[in-house]
Amino acid sequence: MTWVWVLAVIAQVAGPANSGYKTTEGRAQVASVLTAPGRDARQKPAELAAALGIKHGMTVVDLGTGVGYMLPYLSPLVGNGGIVVAEDIHQDFLDQARALVEKDKLANVRFVLGTEQDPNLPARSADLILVLDAYHHFDYPERMLAKLGAALRPGGRLALVEYYKRRGAMEGDPDRALKHIRLDLDDVVKEVEASGFRLISQKEQIPRSQYVAIFGKK
Repeated sequence: MTWVWVLAVIAQVAGPANSGYKTTEGRAQVASVLTAPGRDARQKPAELAAALGIKHGMTVVDLGTGVGYMLPYLSPLVGNGGIVVAEDIHQDFLDQARALVEKDKLANVRFVLGTEQDPNLPARSADLILVLDAYHHFDYPERMLAKLGAALRPGGRLALVEYYKRRGAMEGDPDRALKHIRLDLDDVVKEVEASGFRLISQKEQIPRSQYVAIFGKK
């Protein structure tokens, strides 16, 4: 066993970001934020989904789907011949996402319960893995990136939508992102590329707040 492997297994690096997810009550509070009425105007989910290059027939993973916020936007893009995989490590979030899918009659969505170290995705099963506001919650980034790389089909892409680690990047406390986000964009790119990916493109999603970085496998 190498030291790299040991560190990947014992690492728990996202403590501050994950403190509110430890209890059912805490996750209920998070869910209320994820479904807040003003989120669409800020997040622009339709524009985000459209910019990801999703085609009919694709398999798209919404990793860390939470309450399923992006599912109504991803489902029509993959169409009847495609699949959207809603993955999360919390069953109560998946239950809420399932209720949304049933309400909206999204027949092409499947659900997967992952863990902190393994998203439980089959090898070479995904054309696109979307990680929206979730990379900073990875307690085991090296381990998770290895699993995500294995889950991508040849030519598949990993899309990270993440907050800058900068003052004012997140709502509320101006210093919240400095305390909540583990790495800023440049270091995220370095970390992901060190795990067998290459940066394809990057752009700002929300001015001074959030970016999209898209990676392919090396």
